[in-house]
Amino acid sequence: MAKKPRIVIIGAGMAGLTAANKLYTCESSKELFELCVVEGGTRIGGRINTSEFGGDRIEMGATWIHGIGGSPIYKISQEIHSLESQQPWECMDGFSTETKTMAEGGFVLNPSIVDPVSKLFDSLMDFAQGKLNEPSTCEKNDFYNLAVKAFKLCTSNGKPSELSVGSFLRQGLNSYWDSVKDQEEVKGDGSWSRKLLEEAVFAMHENTQRTYTSAGDLFTLDFNAEREYQMFPDEEITIAKGYMSIIRHLASVLPPGLIHLGRKVSTIEWQPEGYKSRQMENGYTLRPVKLHFSDGSTMLADHVIVTVSLGVLKAGIRQDSSMFKFNPPLPSFKTEAISRLGYGVVNKLFLQVSPSNECDIFSKGSSNFPFLHMAFHRSDYELRNEKIPWWMRRTASLCPIYKKSSVLLSWFAGEEALELESLSDEEIIDGVSTIISSFLSQPHKKEESNSHQLCNGNNNVNHVESSEVKFTKVLSTKWGNDPLFLGSYSYVAVGSSGEDFDIMAKPLPEISSSCESTAIVPPLQILFAGEATHRTHYSTTHGAYFSGLREANRLLQHYHCVYF
Repeated sequence: MAKKPRIVIIGAGMAGLTAANKLYTCESSKELFELCVVEGGTRIGGRINTSEFGGDRIEMGATWIHGIGGSPIYKISQEIHSLESQQPWECMDGFSTETKTMAEGGFVLNPSIVDPVSKLFDSLMDFAQGKLNEPSTCEKNDFYNLAVKAFKLCTSNGKPSELSVGSFLRQGLNSYWDSVKDQEEVKGDGSWSRKLLEEAVFAMHENTQRTYTSAGDLFTLDFNAEREYQMFPDEEITIAKGYMSIIRHLASVLPPGLIHLGRKVSTIEWQPEGYKSRQMENGYTLRPVKLHFSDGSTMLADHVIVTVSLGVLKAGIRQDSSMFKFNPPLPSFKTEAISRLGYGVVNKLFLQVSPSNECDIFSKGSSNFPFLHMAFHRSDYELRNEKIPWWMRRTASLCPIYKKSSVLLSWFAGEEALELESLSDEEIIDGVSTIISSFLSQPHKKEESNSHQLCNGNNNVNHVESSEVKFTKVLSTKWGNDPLFLGSYSYVAVGSSGEDFDIMAKPLPEISSSCESTAIVPPLQILFAGEATHRTHYSTTHGAYFSGLREANRLLQHYHCVYF
């Protein structure tokens, strides 16, 4: 006798709910197997968490649809009418083109400084990602040649397989400086020169790239894997009704009671090859996988789809881990891939400006608080403003979340993101107020003639007294120390490769070609889904979505269901 196979999905985020949705809605699935989703937290969504702040809809986690051309997330958003809302939402007007790039000390930078460095950075990243072909225009050709030169210099000085994005970018900047070394060095304000400003603008773009990739240090981000990463074409947008509308849609087909909240798995007990099947009990063969929960309860399953984050898996393979582990431990090919891949922390900081400031700062038809891009002195530079805290120096921007919004947003990655999680609201407000003071509150300074070639001073920015800017609320995300996630999303670290994502996706146990072996080892006991299991769309919600479909289809094919 045999019971219906039981499939348990660990995690009610994008991957888990996509798999559950596919399995439950497949024809005849209800007669073929039992389905259950266990979620360690008190809500569904995982690293998707739409919230409200200052009357606006915001995203605490996943924020963007990365290209609407062919994106399944965009298609679902259209189908469920999530792209329009009466309530204002984060980045509702897209990427602002009305940005102000300013240098520490309160200087608006001239396009003659910002534009060449920005084009250089974009060209270097395009080259790294395989998107930059030899162009026809002279200006673009210059940047293409610099990218080629930087790549040749990097690979001649070391192993190409160990090249990082960070080292390639910095070699590109050095090559750029070599190409303009005959250009007269212009001195600006006493603490700035052209070269220092160019380096600060370049670092600003690097810091933005850190939040895109979650790599706290771009010198740990693998260069060669950049070309495998794929983005959908067309514009990037946010979801008016919030990313949680997608999650709720996926979960809406599941009957009450199928998702179990507050069920945190502590151990997955499974049967690798060579491990004899469990004995019979009451005439039934016991299921091969046993889940142990933190409250001491257990659950048997035939198949488990694991969708926990790479951060949780990394913690789980440590010998001293008591949070989440496998018994017996995962095979070495799996643990080595888990160890090699990168996984970082990205956090967002929201601040609401006091209504008493809004008439001064957010009036006259547009926000007087600029979409501020910040170029800082190096942290070791002796003329830096020492009052600016170290954790603010590697954030690239401080901007309203849309025009006229009283909510400001800043992004943090790496050590700064973790530091943000440890700070009190008062410490955060003090740090941001120091930024406003340094960038926007400096009294007008008399410009020297040569300084004007680099900076416009601050006379083109509305004067904002930091003492007048008061914040009523602060909200920061805390993905790094949340035990259910332990970070934000994955990246290809130096020493790993796209192949490691394929290894992450392999189910267990690995079945040998021996018929005798396959007869005693139940197949597809543990399957893996989540953004860190997709080779070309890692770090994204659509990557998680695709992985959930992949594992659901794997099981449906196993049971010979029609799953197309």
